[in-house]
Amino acid sequence: MSTHASVAIEDGIATITLDDGKANAFGFAMMESINACLDEAEEKADVIVLTGRPGITCAGFDLKVMRETPKEASKMVKLGGELLLRLFATPKPLIIAASGHGIAAGGLLMLTSDYRIGLQGDARFGLNESAIGMVLPPFGIELARFKLDNRKLDASAVNAELFLPDAAIDVGFLDEVCTEADFAARVSEKAKQLQELDSRAFAGNKKLIRGATIEKIAAGLQSGDGMQVV
Repeated sequence: MSTHASVAIEDGIATITLDDGKANAFGFAMMESINACLDEAEEKADVIVLTGRPGITCAGFDLKVMRETPKEASKMVKLGGELLLRLFATPKPLIIAASGHGIAAGGLLMLTSDYRIGLQGDARFGLNESAIGMVLPPFGIELARFKLDNRKLDASAVNAELFLPDAAIDVGFLDEVCTEADFAARVSEKAKQLQELDSRAFAGNKKLIRGATIEKIAAGLQSGDGMQVV
């Protein structure tokens, strides 16, 4: 078992699996590992699938660092923002196969992809920063505005509501939900569907749709905007 993230490529489809044996938190080692996997996936694959360990997709930033080492926390959040921006801007089709909870930075992770497939069950999705004493960074607000139903922004980004899979579709954290028995086959089916699209046209249209948000997030990261602990 990888201690952080691993990538496997088969028939042009790269599957990146996050598995630190715990909460798949965005710490320094995890993010470095994901970026290394993305380097290989973007070079060699047509489609990227990102998934987690059973029960957990990603539960957020490493809270120990966030609360105990402010300088390191600032650096970690900036690196997290850069990783989320990379995922959001990748010219390759990106599917998130949500194997479990996607909360806080894990909720933001759900907002970066082109298609999100979740499992039926008790997984929660959302942005709970108001509940854990943190203010979302500007890049998080931009991702939420881009992907979430505007009517649910207050409930999600301000009120810290977490949503079960079916409700997460309505809010905008997921696109569909299926049973565990069908999960792997459905992820594969969707990946192959996206693989059949014209790759240049896909990348060009994705850049047009997301370009303004990409530029805004990039400018904010360059200016040093980050998450505040209150």
